[in-house]
Amino acid sequence: MSTPGGRDFDVIIVGAGVIGAVMASLLVARKLTAPGRVAIIADRFAGAASADADWDLRVFALSRASERLLDACGVWDLLPSARVFAFEQMCVWDAGGEPRGKGSLCFDAAEIGEPNLGYIVDGRALQWQCLQAARAAGTVLLEAGLAEISAGDAAVSIRLNDGRTLRSRLLIAADGQDSKTRALLGIETAGHAYHQDALVAHVRTARSHRNTAWQRFLAQGPVAFLPLPDGRSSIVWSAALAEAARLRALDPAAFGAALTAASGGALGDCELASPLASFPLKLQYALEYARPRAVLLGDAAHVVHPLAGQGLNLGLLDCAALADVLGQAGGSDFLGEHRLLRRYERWRRSENLLAAGALDGLERLFSSADPLSAGLRTLGFRAVGKMPFVKRRLVRRALGLAGDVPGFLKAEQS
Repeated sequence: MSTPGGRDFDVIIVGAGVIGAVMASLLVARKLTAPGRVAIIADRFAGAASADADWDLRVFALSRASERLLDACGVWDLLPSARVFAFEQMCVWDAGGEPRGKGSLCFDAAEIGEPNLGYIVDGRALQWQCLQAARAAGTVLLEAGLAEISAGDAAVSIRLNDGRTLRSRLLIAADGQDSKTRALLGIETAGHAYHQDALVAHVRTARSHRNTAWQRFLAQGPVAFLPLPDGRSSIVWSAALAEAARLRALDPAAFGAALTAASGGALGDCELASPLASFPLKLQYALEYARPRAVLLGDAAHVVHPLAGQGLNLGLLDCAALADVLGQAGGSDFLGEHRLLRRYERWRRSENLLAAGALDGLERLFSSADPLSAGLRTLGFRAVGKMPFVKRRLVRRALGLAGDVPGFLKAEQS
């Protein structure tokens, strides 16, 4: 497999999730390397879901910037239309308020001249099609674990757990929040646990979701309803550990009643329509994104609270920013140069820390039962609701149309 110069690949990516697969496709789509010169290393590769399978319990709310990025690397048109659903409105409200009333804040795509506020996408379908696009771009898939990393001036060498050794100009860690690559590079993380679990499921509701994403802030954490195309909603309910354990132990009818109460009856009676799953919540960020010949992307670099659904969107912006920075160098000979990786690090670490801090602050503000905090929340909702410019700015930021976004995502892709 080795080239005459002793280098197996231009880029090796560890991790076959959405972020790793998108980065592989993007490197070829942006002409940063040639087909066959990128490899993805993973312990296992996900398979395709059957066409008649239910929606995955993992769903993602994708921004406009994420849509454009997936289009740029050949993924968007591969997604089955039945696994993508555009939502047009969003309504958030405080526990003491009413949806679309006092203590609420609502956004409408029509108010900002956008066709929608984003897309709800099936997680399994998204991961599979991202992997298919990477294959079509000539990415080499290697099923193995990572055992050792050694970086030099001109290349990085990795040893796999099956004994093989590979070399490349650049190593990309896209292997998630428990990244082994990050650990082998000696990069430490900071952050804290939220002492919450997020409960996820699909539910039927007595009232239509009206193509709207709904989120109510409770003292223990928010409960969100994301609209699905068949009329159901996908829920993400963040609750303190003891409360989450209690909710998991309820029978389906009792859980539905608890969810109805937690949502303030905004969508009427709720009924479980899938198994219930959960995962722990934490804030985590890498203290460095770049080392010589190596760089972190996505959850390997940052993990945020899911209350605004921005985790995957932030990771996809990492991919776009890295491609943008590497593209400024002018050729694959410069891939992995530390000055370029540091430029990416400065760009994305500041943006991601800003987003993480904002989400962490919102979680703390909305989980406080203090009357002063409750008053501040109500005043904040009212003030933003009366300022169309601020609302528009908030939505454009959430859609990835404002802020320090790579230039090729700011205009529609042809």
